[in-house]
Amino acid sequence: MTDAARPLSPTDRREAWWFFAIALLVIGAGFGLRDPWPADEPRFVLVAQQMVESGDWWFPRRGHELYPDKPPFFMWLLGLSYLAIGSVRWSFLLPSLVASMGTLWLTYDLARRLWSPRVGLWAAAAVLVAPAFVYQAKRAQIDPVLVGLTTLALYGLLRHLLLGPAWRWFYVGCFAAGVGVWTKGVGFLPLFALLPFALMRWKGWSGIAPIHGASPGDRLTGRWMAGIGLFFAAIFVWFVPMVLMALYDGDPYHRAYLDNILFKQTITRYADAWHHHEPVWYFLEVMALFWAPFSIAFAWLVVPWRAAWISRDARVWLPLAWALLVIAFFSGSTGKRDMYILPALPGFALAAAPYLEAIARRAGFRTAIAVYTAGLGAVLVLGGLAALFAEPRFETRLLAERGLGAEAVWLWIMLVVVGAIGVLGVAAFGRKRVLASCASLLGALWLGWGFVVHPLLDDENSARGIVQRANAALPPGGELGLLAWKEQHLLQAGLDTAEFGFCPDDSHAPCHERQTGKAVAWVRQAPATRRLLARDLPGYGCIDFAHPSNVAIGTANRRTFVLVGSEALRDCRAAPDPGPGAR
Repeated sequence: MTDAARPLSPTDRREAWWFFAIALLVIGAGFGLRDPWPADEPRFVLVAQQMVESGDWWFPRRGHELYPDKPPFFMWLLGLSYLAIGSVRWSFLLPSLVASMGTLWLTYDLARRLWSPRVGLWAAAAVLVAPAFVYQAKRAQIDPVLVGLTTLALYGLLRHLLLGPAWRWFYVGCFAAGVGVWTKGVGFLPLFALLPFALMRWKGWSGIAPIHGASPGDRLTGRWMAGIGLFFAAIFVWFVPMVLMALYDGDPYHRAYLDNILFKQTITRYADAWHHHEPVWYFLEVMALFWAPFSIAFAWLVVPWRAAWISRDARVWLPLAWALLVIAFFSGSTGKRDMYILPALPGFALAAAPYLEAIARRAGFRTAIAVYTAGLGAVLVLGGLAALFAEPRFETRLLAERGLGAEAVWLWIMLVVVGAIGVLGVAAFGRKRVLASCASLLGALWLGWGFVVHPLLDDENSARGIVQRANAALPPGGELGLLAWKEQHLLQAGLDTAEFGFCPDDSHAPCHERQTGKAVAWVRQAPATRRLLARDLPGYGCIDFAHPSNVAIGTANRRTFVLVGSEALRDCRAAPDPGPGAR
């Protein structure tokens, strides 16, 4: 096996073009039909927009406060997309779309080089059918970009370790891992592949590339270290300028940002997570539920994976061992979320790909896929029919929380139609064409999600409707201030809107007191024209939310908002500012 892949036949090219066209349709469905949705999208887009408007790309800000929770690379991509396109709605999903399509192509290309173009399609398809992958690909989250970078890094490393020597690809992989670090701290994960590689090479496994120099005098150590050097060089592109500015520009908030992002958001977050506590087996549940139907094949993969272990086939076990190391790494932290292990998905797909076509012909596997397809379809059909004709409680609650009216009927119809595609496909074709039935169900679900759910829920999820109604209720020449705001409110209202600091949901009273005192003082400077868009919360004692002068604005993100004027304000003073780094 060498790094040079055989040319693709016309049939191979046609099948690949069809696959990636379908993938683009599935992932891109709904593109441009919504604004950023909570919890994270508005935050990242707001930070990116502020980078563009302020010219400060090194220290991310949420409103007038620094945002140290994540490294800036993803926000840079969002900012560049916004600069290039000029519209938040048409730019904010672009990095995720490009990264996800790149993940699929890299998985396909590596598998075809390791085995064949047909196997490459099975590998990419295994990634695409995992709902966790498509769901994240259709969101402006860091994770799709992280997965793209980790897959690029793994691609470069495996081109070298299994198909090489290919030192240039090794360097690309190392550099991509470094960029991954300042995308999200765990970007170094692809380098874990060097550990099983070293063990497999020592044990003489098949499939390992004969990595040696061009002449007996070549020193390989320098080449390996050059790759590690490129890994750190990629990190230093962001890290060194940021550290120098934080240490020497005299701004205490920049110094607090440095301490927060280097320690609290990395080491402390992993070793002593303060939220998302889950048991050690949590990721097994995630893989079973959110990677299906691909994860259904795992029961039939045990035997071939065992055979590959016995035969010492590194082409199978190097990506598989790496993926297992990723799962083990995240399982070691008390803080766990389903998307954390998504970078491991292409590794599992690469290890499974050479066996998937044979597994797909197994009667037991086809039966399992039929049960999955019919079961999921039945749940969707029954849910839609219940909302349309039978059980009103779910529908009523959704309408109340999401601000939907009669247009909600299209959501229920979509559920019925999508579910029927799966149920009728299994009923009509049984196990004979069950893979096509399953793919049709999943494809229809994601198309419905993009073309029906996105526009239906956008006004409420993005808070656009709330902000528009608040602006319409202002007096002539009125000014709007945001109290107890979330990122989507400031994003929709505009960066020049008055805001008085950000209080997280878990904030204690001093934060609320400080914010409210500033807001009250601001309104009283021009009581005839200034109004507060406020969330009705306990702890805001300076505001009489029951005052008859208040204007009810409605709900957004399951929260109730009112427009408050000077008549509803009581005397209060702002709590002292605790200084940089405080929440």
